[in-house]
Amino acid sequence: MSEELAKKLAHRNAVNEGETEAIFINAPQQNVYVEFTEFTRKQIKHYEDIFKNYNIKKDHFIDQHELQLMMEELGAPQTFLSLKAMIQEVDEDGDDQISFREFLLIYRKVAMNEPGMIPGLNTLAQLTEIDVDVTGVGGAKDFFEAKAQAVSAGSKYEDKIKKEKEERKIQQEDARQKKAAFKAIAQTFE
Repeated sequence: MSEELAKKLAHRNAVNEGETEAIFINAPQQNVYVEFTEFTRKQIKHYEDIFKNYNIKKDHFIDQHELQLMMEELGAPQTFLSLKAMIQEVDEDGDDQISFREFLLIYRKVAMNEPGMIPGLNTLAQLTEIDVDVTGVGGAKDFFEAKAQAVSAGSKYEDKIKKEKEERKIQQEDARQKKAAFKAIAQTFE
């Protein structure tokens, strides 16, 4: 316990001195449908199902043990250090576990073909990749066309969310105006 506290205090001092950036563990959640526009809603839902399947503790995080079980089930067992490196690759909040948002980062990194990415993450992302031997070249063509279409369709979800927000604002303004009109009429009877 005291070692953990000492680590936190050292980090806080480093932040105060400007040597490192603050880690916000309880940062507000951003909507994954807006943030990950390169994926369709259906894809994100599929990734969420995968995440929930391997989140054995049902705590909304995949820890090192759950990641180990996932990799073993995929037929690509990893060493302790490899698992730790895989988590650190996407662990933005420094809690040594993978949230759903960080899980989506794995698929983003693989889709963008980032150099120097840990090999285990590529294996993990194969959960949704296409096997040309099974689907054939035509199936691969359809897959990549669907991927390209999904990227362009991402902005339509942003537009839909913006429209819903605008509609709510209009409804709130309408309700405010009706309330003000009612108060004005009520004052005439006083």
